[in-house]
Amino acid sequence: MKKLRTFCLITILTAFASLIGPGAAIAQDPKPSAVKTIEISPASGQAEVGKPIKFTAVAKDEAGNVVNEQPSGWFAAPFDLAHAAEDGTVSFFQPGEVLVVAIVGGKPGFAKVMVKATPVSRIDIDALKHPVVTGGRVKLNAVARSSNGDPRAGAAIKWSSDNPRIASVDAAGVVTGIAPGKANIIAVSENGKATLAVTVSKNTVSGLSIEAGPGDARTGDVIRLNARAKGGGAGFDNFSVSWAVTGEGARVDPDGGFVAERPGTYIVTAASGSVEAHVSIIVAPRNAERELEVVGHTLTRDMTDGKGAVVQAAEQWIFGNYAYVSTISDKLLVYDISDPANPKLTETLKVDARTVNDVSTTADGKIGVITREGASNRKNGIVFLDTSDLAHPKVVSEYTLTVTGGVHSAYIDGRYVYLTDDATGSMRVIDFRDVKNPKEVGRWQVESDVVTAFRTKEGEVIGGRYVHDLQIIDGLAYLAYWRDGLIILDVGNGMKGGSPENPKLVSQFRFNHNELYGNGWLAGTHSVFRYKNYVFVGDEVFPPIFNIEGKARIPVRGIMHVIDVSDIMNPKKVAEYSVPEAGAHNMWVENDLLYMGYYNGGGRVLDVSGELRGELYRQGREIAHLFAGHPEGYRSNLPFTWGAQPHKGLIYFNDINSGLWIVKLGGPKVNKGSTTEPGH
Repeated sequence: MKKLRTFCLITILTAFASLIGPGAAIAQDPKPSAVKTIEISPASGQAEVGKPIKFTAVAKDEAGNVVNEQPSGWFAAPFDLAHAAEDGTVSFFQPGEVLVVAIVGGKPGFAKVMVKATPVSRIDIDALKHPVVTGGRVKLNAVARSSNGDPRAGAAIKWSSDNPRIASVDAAGVVTGIAPGKANIIAVSENGKATLAVTVSKNTVSGLSIEAGPGDARTGDVIRLNARAKGGGAGFDNFSVSWAVTGEGARVDPDGGFVAERPGTYIVTAASGSVEAHVSIIVAPRNAERELEVVGHTLTRDMTDGKGAVVQAAEQWIFGNYAYVSTISDKLLVYDISDPANPKLTETLKVDARTVNDVSTTADGKIGVITREGASNRKNGIVFLDTSDLAHPKVVSEYTLTVTGGVHSAYIDGRYVYLTDDATGSMRVIDFRDVKNPKEVGRWQVESDVVTAFRTKEGEVIGGRYVHDLQIIDGLAYLAYWRDGLIILDVGNGMKGGSPENPKLVSQFRFNHNELYGNGWLAGTHSVFRYKNYVFVGDEVFPPIFNIEGKARIPVRGIMHVIDVSDIMNPKKVAEYSVPEAGAHNMWVENDLLYMGYYNGGGRVLDVSGELRGELYRQGREIAHLFAGHPEGYRSNLPFTWGAQPHKGLIYFNDINSGLWIVKLGGPKVNKGSTTEPGH
């Protein structure tokens, strides 16, 4: 059984919100404060990545007189963009808008700083597979990148040719073959420069034809078109022609791959110089929707206090006839699901934690692992459980030595457990062959010029580096490394000589989350799941400050990216799934179906069969949608679905606000406009 697990970024943010929330910080002061306002200097301005700024705060009373009180704390949000030291010095890690906060006399003062995008330092241009023919055109694929490798889609690229009599290039990077010969195409953007050698050859093609794939196509199906040349063209293939499509809602890629988002008739053109060929493609609706029946549901309640108050659910792990549900509290809840219509609580396991994040068991179900944050003794780490009696797990041991700062996620692979370490932003590998004496045997982390170490009461914290989730499949570790994107490591596969004790980098795929979502969001690569030749990667996008323990609605965003890893050394994005105005979270893929918790978008089931390209949501690949809001939920009638897991023909969705949902997929949906809701 293969499982992905993650936890959202709540511990730091919750503590932060509690300090600046209405009345919360004031109540912490033993004496009333005369502070009425706080002025932070500089109050606004620009900053650069890697260049700290020292802020100062002046408190004044109601009459405007200076109050002799010093800040009790400094903060910067989003925390993945910046970090504030105790003396008000703020270090900046990523571009975007940063809110700097000083707490004086229990009151907050604010300053806003815009961290400038780091300059473009290089440009990557995809090499052409074949010469450009005279009269032919080809669009160059170029990516401007900052020094850390982040793509800069917003950076303008200036194009030129050193021999325009052979090959010209326009402002969009489209090269036109003028005469046989060689030319260099030059791309310049800020501090980055790249040159691509282009060969132009005489066009010997006298005719073209297009061979289409299967005649029947649905929205979302990728149709492979094959261009054939007449009258010459040795080595001719799809990359030797320019492709275009007429009709809204479809695309055709340079390799001849066609996919449509909307049903209709499309005309695809292949051109080599002045020679063209056309083919028409009729696309039908996908009609993938199916009924979704709610079989069972249970609100996650804290039954140990005798009141049965609803607590927020976190992760889930379904094994055998039992469901383990972690909570945003100090408890792990265990349910007997042998009768899925009536889940029964069999155990409430309490540990020292503010949040029990992740939960899983070994393949044989004999040993369990839960992760912790916010422990009262500041020793977080993980807890090993004896789960031989699944209904009543018992604590066997814990491991905290090198991960006292907290653990978000864990993944069990054999007798190793791979951990995310909050404090250092690194991955740790723990050997638990002797479960009563687990030990760390491996560690891996990204390196960056802007990573900074800070001392806090809890110990050392590393800013500018954060691993959020991980999955280990066939000796490869897939890491959701927040602002560093997707990272793939060899931890026993052999392709790079890696092992659990000595992980080796295989490849990396970076995103630019500031460009994807704009200013004012805490955003990063959050979850991963490997299936066939794809890695499904989810972004988590939250406001810079929020209170997970409050009752108010939390706005979230985030899309799921589909990364093709058929060439594992060179991963590339080929598709995405984006539910409008909703936020991606955990997913599980099995038998060509993707099950996903989409936060305020509820539970989702997606058809991921065949080849994937383009925007999957608009292609009609969505099969079913569960509205997981409940009137008695932690936040009434608001879905906040965390994740999903298929098990024994059913789907288990875990929702932060409303607990555990057990649903079943049915036949084709009759009413296309309806949405599955509790009781329907």
